[in-house]
Amino acid sequence: MHRNDFNAFHSPIGAHSSFTLGCHGNNGGLGLEERKPADQPVYIGVSNEKKDGYTLMPFATMEPSVESLRYVNEGVEPQPVSFDTFKAEDIEREFHLGVDRWKAGGLDFAIFSPVERVPEPTKANRKECKKVLRPSVLAELSFDNRKGKKSRRLFFGYNKVRGSDQMRRIQNIKGVEGIGQGRATAVFTETKGAKAVTNFNLADALENPYEYNEGFALGTTGLLIVDVPAGKKVTMRLAICFFREGIVTTGLDASYLYTRWFKNIEAVGKYTLINFPEIRKAAVACSRLTQSKKLNEAQRFQLIHAIRAYYGSTQLLDVDGEALWVVNEGEYRMMNTFDLTVDQLFYEMKMNPWTVRNVLDMFVDRYSYTDMLHPPGGENIHPGGISFTHDMGKNNHFSAPGRSTYEMMGLKGCFSHMTHEQLVNWILCAAVYANQEEDAAWLKKRMPVFKKCLRSLLNRDAALPEERNGVMGLDSSRTATGAEITTYDSLDASLGQARNNGYMAVKTWAAYLALEQIFREAGLSKKAKTALHQAKRAAATIVSHVFEGEIPALLGEPTESRILPLVEGLVFPHVLGMKKSLSDKGAFGDLIQALRTHTHNVLKPGVCLYENGAWKLSSTADNSWLSKIYLNQFVVREILGVKTSATGEVADKAHMGWLLNDENLRWAWSDQMHSGIAKGSLYYPRGVTSILWLTEKRK
Repeated sequence: MHRNDFNAFHSPIGAHSSFTLGCHGNNGGLGLEERKPADQPVYIGVSNEKKDGYTLMPFATMEPSVESLRYVNEGVEPQPVSFDTFKAEDIEREFHLGVDRWKAGGLDFAIFSPVERVPEPTKANRKECKKVLRPSVLAELSFDNRKGKKSRRLFFGYNKVRGSDQMRRIQNIKGVEGIGQGRATAVFTETKGAKAVTNFNLADALENPYEYNEGFALGTTGLLIVDVPAGKKVTMRLAICFFREGIVTTGLDASYLYTRWFKNIEAVGKYTLINFPEIRKAAVACSRLTQSKKLNEAQRFQLIHAIRAYYGSTQLLDVDGEALWVVNEGEYRMMNTFDLTVDQLFYEMKMNPWTVRNVLDMFVDRYSYTDMLHPPGGENIHPGGISFTHDMGKNNHFSAPGRSTYEMMGLKGCFSHMTHEQLVNWILCAAVYANQEEDAAWLKKRMPVFKKCLRSLLNRDAALPEERNGVMGLDSSRTATGAEITTYDSLDASLGQARNNGYMAVKTWAAYLALEQIFREAGLSKKAKTALHQAKRAAATIVSHVFEGEIPALLGEPTESRILPLVEGLVFPHVLGMKKSLSDKGAFGDLIQALRTHTHNVLKPGVCLYENGAWKLSSTADNSWLSKIYLNQFVVREILGVKTSATGEVADKAHMGWLLNDENLRWAWSDQMHSGIAKGSLYYPRGVTSILWLTEKRK
């Protein structure tokens, strides 16, 4: 059994918010548009039976409040109250996709956060949208006092730790008590006998003898309290709510779509409590998604953890009456980073394909551009073509049309442009959407874009047709005197440089195959033939660089690096149903065999394996992304058929161990790891690449 003291996301869909909880000795809390856990003490506890004082779950730092010192010269005598926390060994935790539950000493606390298909607002009715897109999660706090001899005080609450909004007691809904910070976060209950209290600190809130003082408005601590009589069991239902009203973005005016159906946080709380049984039932039922017997326990844990993290970054906005789906990039909060969109594709196509189309359209309509090209060190004199930005903005600010927040000119490393890769990403995402959804109307509308993409891809190979080899050879004018990079921007040049990059070569090969399928099925035989010819060129180029059973990270350039993501692009012809293209006996058999042999040769300790069995994406970089490892694991096992001791449960347990490292626990699911320590891409959504594991045929 793995450790149970990790933070996890508990998030409504499309609200960019999370009630993050679970890391012992650390604060969690209600975070709205945060790049990290809210860092609020969360109080979940009960009074003791045999002595005075209280015992709490270990989710608050319990530092004494000094708020009162701001108002008096000599301070206020604190309440003489003792607080203990349950010992780690006495806490049981059940971690499922829709339910996260802790039990200790008769106390039972469970959070319910359903994972559901996101309804397309233009097609779904008001009732369906309201149910799935309400900005709240549920919780139940119970205490079993049926064998007790005295009444026990049960409570849930949290502290304001920053921001201008004040903690408040909410009593303007009949039969409902609530606590909240301003209009943005709140917790409500309709439990009979429960009361809302605010005060300077936990002790004062629990022990103040005067009812009049229960709403003390200077307090920074809010609690919901219920007394559990001896011989009784009481369950307090909680609606944990988030809300931002009005225009919430800059650069492009947008509000949260949920404000169509809820006018304020009180309306969210009331609706959630009324519909509590139905929402709770959905949370319990959704856990079936991750109960497949195909998964070992380490995989199941990582998949659950990753899906929860994904929803914490989701944002469904209303832009001039039209819905816009945004996935924020974890701690970085960049909006619809295309590098993530292409990897989250497989999850979104399973759950809500319309969001893929929605994002692709936004990239075309606002975040596309046309450039010129240059060879290394040369001038921008060659025609380029259409491509797309790295992202759409950051921190609720939409960047200007045709520009990202990330990319700059004149660089060769981080923050340079990813023009070629984002072009390939649009092609692959659009092809998968069109193929799997059979959306003929959208495909017809966007066919001119597909045509532009083919021309752009051809131009980026070489200026003269006879010099083309199917692989990127020219850099965008957007880099000025610099060079393009890839999504693996913080690795060494083996994966960071785009030009002649082996990883990009295979991904480009996949893009040409996708275009061939699109054009052939549309009756555009000439363009289909051109795309197929380029795919064959790309495959031949890659195979021509095989040396001693391995493919270099940079084709035709000196490098000692050996990389696993060479195989990553194979996932796209796989999901597009191109079985012959992935067959050893097909037109690209030499490429498939070369990639399989390469994988066998590099997936070894000291090369692309750590000693504990965890995967290294590059032999020369101590830096790996879990989301990319999950994707490459799928390709290696399911498509290439490589099933060795390095591809199984040993690796899965090692990767789970990264997430459960002491230094990583408070960040919930994180992506970028240096020797198992999360150094970047914290609090991240991209791990849903692991959804591919559910499609594997292996036992």
